[in-house]
Amino acid sequence: MKKYFENAIIGGGIIGASILYHLAKSGNTNSILLEKEEMLGTGSTGRSVGGIRCQFSEPANIKMTIESMEILKHLEEEAQIELDFKQNGYLLMASEGATMKDLSDISELLSSLGIRQNLLDSEGLKKRYPYLNTQDLIGGLLTPDDGFLDPHGILYGFLRIAKKLGAVIKTSAEVVNIRKEKDGMFTLCLSSGETINCRNAINAAGPWAGKVTRLAGLEIPVTLFKRNVFITAPTNIVPKDSPITIDFDNPFYFRPESGGLLLSAADKNETEEVDCTLDWESLPVMVEKAINRVPELEETEIVTGWAGVRTLTPDQNAIICESPELGGFYFAAGFSGHGIMHSASAGKLLSEIINGKTITWVKAEIFNLERFNKKFALSEKGVI
Repeated sequence: MKKYFENAIIGGGIIGASILYHLAKSGNTNSILLEKEEMLGTGSTGRSVGGIRCQFSEPANIKMTIESMEILKHLEEEAQIELDFKQNGYLLMASEGATMKDLSDISELLSSLGIRQNLLDSEGLKKRYPYLNTQDLIGGLLTPDDGFLDPHGILYGFLRIAKKLGAVIKTSAEVVNIRKEKDGMFTLCLSSGETINCRNAINAAGPWAGKVTRLAGLEIPVTLFKRNVFITAPTNIVPKDSPITIDFDNPFYFRPESGGLLLSAADKNETEEVDCTLDWESLPVMVEKAINRVPELEETEIVTGWAGVRTLTPDQNAIICESPELGGFYFAAGFSGHGIMHSASAGKLLSEIINGKTITWVKAEIFNLERFNKKFALSEKGVI
């Protein structure tokens, strides 16, 4: 294998795959993706619930979702893959006045952007979703065109086209040191003893993004949070076409999954390491929340589950930019739980940044690292 590449992407999840795809599509086929594991997509990608939605308080995040949806429609045909998109919708619910005000503001924003939405009061929720206990709910916001899909289909679709165009994918390739040489090139040292030389080094390492950043002598403001997800036995209590339903003020969400339900207490357990061991001790809390919101679930059996790690920034917006301190070192990290839904547009955005293009379709500065120093970061409210 050759040792020099124009672009080297560190991280073989859906974000890295999207960047590789978009770089290759733009003519930058002299690019390599480096994944430390034997298999691709084993980090946050493989443990995502696959949601894709427009319900955000920051317009840039809404536009990222819209752009992702357009790219994915094209990718499905281009790569001959099945995204298995379930357009069940997204329902965010509020039991506190401040949260309901946020949902009302998001409703107005979505409407101004031409996105279908329906703001419901408690009575409207109960009428539409009779399985819900709505006694403590003020209302909710439904976006019927949102839903969930298969992250692995997207991942391998991106990689299939990128590889076809000439890009290189290397697994079992853990980067253990990053240094910038006097000639402006980067040397990436792998655990195998191999080295990769590149003009641009791109950090798309998901929950390992902070660690990879430190290898280059830098820091980024990201924090890891572990979350547990559980799957029930088959049940008809909640219809299979029901939306991803999020209880914002008593953090809990659920959606249909394989004839049963996927459930999570939306736990935010800060962790220093990427620990994806399912915490069965968290089950009682989740069960209590589930029965509170859908009382008929009391007799439903939990059969399996998994855990994943999310990477959050202080304002819950991603970091997609070139390092202001180290030219040629780029970030696509800190997606704060919406990496799958923004993977396609994030790859497009970073590819355009690398290629020096003028970006008009999204307010790119929202994702600049410098926003934290300038104190103009706008906190995204649509994150649980």
